[in-house]
Amino acid sequence: MFESLADRLVQVFQRLRGKGLLTQADVDQGLREIREVLLAADVHHAVVTELLARVRERAVRERLGESLSPAQQLLAVVREEMAKVMGGEAQKLRLSGKPAVVVLVGPAGGGKTTTAGKLSHLLRKRGRKPLLVSADPERPAAAEQLSTLAKKIGIPFASADQDPLNQVPQILIQAKKDLMDTVILDTLGTPPGVLPPPFLAVLIQKVKPSDVLLVLDALVGQEAIRLGEAFLSLGVSGIVLTKLDGDARGGAALSLPSRLHLPILFVGVGERPEDLEPFEPGRMADRILGLGDLSGLVEKLREAGVTAKTEKILKEEFTLEDFLEQLEAVRRAGPLSQLLSRIPGLARPEEDEVEQEFKKMKAIIQSMTVEERHNPNIIGASRKRRIARGSGTTVQDVNRLLAEYEQAKKLLKGLKHGKIPGGKTRFPR
Repeated sequence: MFESLADRLVQVFQRLRGKGLLTQADVDQGLREIREVLLAADVHHAVVTELLARVRERAVRERLGESLSPAQQLLAVVREEMAKVMGGEAQKLRLSGKPAVVVLVGPAGGGKTTTAGKLSHLLRKRGRKPLLVSADPERPAAAEQLSTLAKKIGIPFASADQDPLNQVPQILIQAKKDLMDTVILDTLGTPPGVLPPPFLAVLIQKVKPSDVLLVLDALVGQEAIRLGEAFLSLGVSGIVLTKLDGDARGGAALSLPSRLHLPILFVGVGERPEDLEPFEPGRMADRILGLGDLSGLVEKLREAGVTAKTEKILKEEFTLEDFLEQLEAVRRAGPLSQLLSRIPGLARPEEDEVEQEFKKMKAIIQSMTVEERHNPNIIGASRKRRIARGSGTTVQDVNRLLAEYEQAKKLLKGLKHGKIPGGKTRFPR
């Protein structure tokens, strides 16, 4: 996510740190470079101008050039102002009404149908009982696509694609009887620049949704502003930004909140049902600036059960079988390359390389005896040679796995206490 943008901004601040104390000319030059980077990332020019004007004002007012770590102070100011541009504080769905109705609108190809499925999956994890409804009378495969997705994730589904104006109110009545507390409507998309059909406004007036979410593709950059403006008359309450796992340059995330005066509520970061995340401006600013997202990483790992064995770790009972189980849990948390990209300064590996390495580690552990898995200290040179032959690997591979096992024990013990061992970074408890 935002790799090229983050890399260029990191270079700017590295140059500034190399200067020690900063003159006003140094600050101005740094801000000019940041401006060029943001414009190249397709951030709206008015947003860039406003952002850097506030940064420059604070740099002068707070006399950053005279501080003990001026480059770091400037980075902190840029981070704070960038978070403000994207909304400042994270916003949530209203979800009022019985059932609460959430309508997804937006241009064709933005990802509304897959977002509907992801949102239902997320809300169910939070304890709600969602119903997915297709209300697209024009795209023949819309209902079938949503129905297939609903079956895959185990969410109830209903179709209103023949006559949404009459069918949707009836579905809502039945949903209330069935004790469904949330109904998610997937509506038709329109070609870029085309206004939504009048019936959609009528439908929204009829069902009185608690939330109307505008679903936009991050890959189109600041063009998302023009595409989104066509739907504002429908009473949009928030934005879902999709495909942030692709080659998104950052323009949409930084431009939309202030230009459309709407909060981004969620971002899509992959193809899996789990790949919809609440949008937090501060964390997003961290990732754009190459500062990583360690809090988000820990949340992902905890959700996948990666820290479930911490009591065994503290009692020195964490075995290689547990280690393999934790590796499986990490895979459930999402593509490993995405998880690693949340760690500041760590390059994002190719996913196929990660997968090959995982298969190698699994083969090594499965080639060990039960006694060796429970007590790795007994694995000497002859045992390593036997394990390497049995797993089709090398002794060096076996040594590396044992070293990584020891590092994993330290890491998981650190997560138990809210920190990364060997570092000063602390996670919120």
